[in-house]
Amino acid sequence: MSARTAPGPLRRLVVLRHAKSAWPEGVADHERPLARRGLRDAPAAGRALAEADCLPDLALCSTAVRAHQTWELASAQWGSPPPVRHDPRLYGAGAREVLSVVHEVSAEVETLLLVGHNPGLEELVLALAGDDLDDALQRVRTKFPTSAIAVLAWHGPAWGALLPGTALLTGTLVPRGRKGGGGT
Repeated sequence: MSARTAPGPLRRLVVLRHAKSAWPEGVADHERPLARRGLRDAPAAGRALAEADCLPDLALCSTAVRAHQTWELASAQWGSPPPVRHDPRLYGAGAREVLSVVHEVSAEVETLLLVGHNPGLEELVLALAGDDLDDALQRVRTKFPTSAIAVLAWHGPAWGALLPGTALLTGTLVPRGRKGGGGT
């Protein structure tokens, strides 16, 4: 499809599941911080996004502590992080709820990053990518682990036009930080 006949600009939705979290006794789920592995993996996710030229124009992040920490550590790997909106609706949200938050994003945003939780993010990726039998989609169906990244591309005039089955899953990645290596 040529740029003249495309129904809108090429947009990318980058989905990042929060890094590995800890389970401290007596801490509410929303307040759980990243585990040691998560503190290593979140910066690796940021570096992977930069290397893949998938830096967002805007980030939407769950208000949960582990998602917020993932965003902070990942975006610290970039020279100039984009604006971020911490949205309480992304915590514990299913695919439909996450998509409704995405629909509110301004049309000026071409690359959007979501930082949140499973199973909602995995469900969203599978719903948007439709029934494609691609290897990347099979990997998401099998497992979308902590720190996993999925990149979906689609043409559309505005984020409100993004519907199930209309995007192409262009890649997946599960970045891991090195043990003993710095992440922050």
